Amino acid sequence: MDMQAWMEAFQKAVRAAFGERVVCIGLQGSRGRGEASETSDIDVVVIFDRLSPADLRAYDRAVSALPHRALLCGFVAGRAEIERWDDADLFAFWFDTVPVYGNLDFLRPRVTKAAAVRAVRMGACNLYHACVHNMLHEKSPEVLGALLKSAVFTVQAKHYCACGAYIRQHRALLEAVSGADRSIVESALAARAGDAPDFDRTSDLLFSWAGELIRQSPAE
Repeated sequence: MDMQAWMEAFQKAVRAAFGERVVCIGLQGSRGRGEASETSDIDVVVIFDRLSPADLRAYDRAVSALPHRALLCGFVAGRAEIERWDDADLFAFWFDTVPVYGNLDFLRPRVTKAAAVRAVRMGACNLYHACVHNMLHEKSPEVLGALLKSAVFTVQAKHYCACGAYIRQHRALLEAVSGADRSIVESALAARAGDAPDFDRTSDLLFSWAGELIRQSPAE
C-alpha cells in the first residue's frame, strides 16, 4: 500500500465533506512509525472544530468508498473535547500523531515533563489492574498481547522522563532501554509479529514491572 497516496485520498474525501471545519488530520500507530505490515490498521486522527452524531455519520459516508476501508480505524474528535483530555493521555497522543494536514500545536503547551510522569503512573496502574484480572479470570493470550502493546507507551513515557527524548519507533526504543523495560518492548514486538508469548512468564514480567513503577511513583 502506498500510504502517502492513500492519505492524500483520505484528506481529499474528508475535506470535501467538511471543508474548513477540519482542524487536523494525522496518522498514528505502526503506519505512522513506518513499521506496518500490509494488514496493519490505518490509525488516523481527525480533529474537527466540533463534532456531533450527524458529523460522525457524514464522516463514515465520506470515507466509505476508500480502498482498504476495512483497515481504517483511529480517533475522531472535536477540538473542545481533545483540549480537555487529561495531560497524561495527551502526552502519548501528541507524540504518536504525525500531522499530514493542519496541526496539533494548540496541545503542545500541555506536553510537559509533569505530563510524562503522570502518563507513567497512570499507565502502570491501568496495566497492573488489567494484568491481575487477566491472570486470574480471562487468562487470555490475546488480552496479554494488547496489554504489552499498551505497555510500550508507558516505556516511551518513562524513557522521556529519564532522558527528555521521545522515541516513536519501537525497534529504536528497544535499543535505547534496558532491563525489564527492554524485556517489555521485546515481548510486545514478538507478540505483534505473531509469536505467542509464554503466558505465565510474560504475565509475571508485566505484573512485576507495573507494580514496581507504581511503587516508585511520587506520592500525590
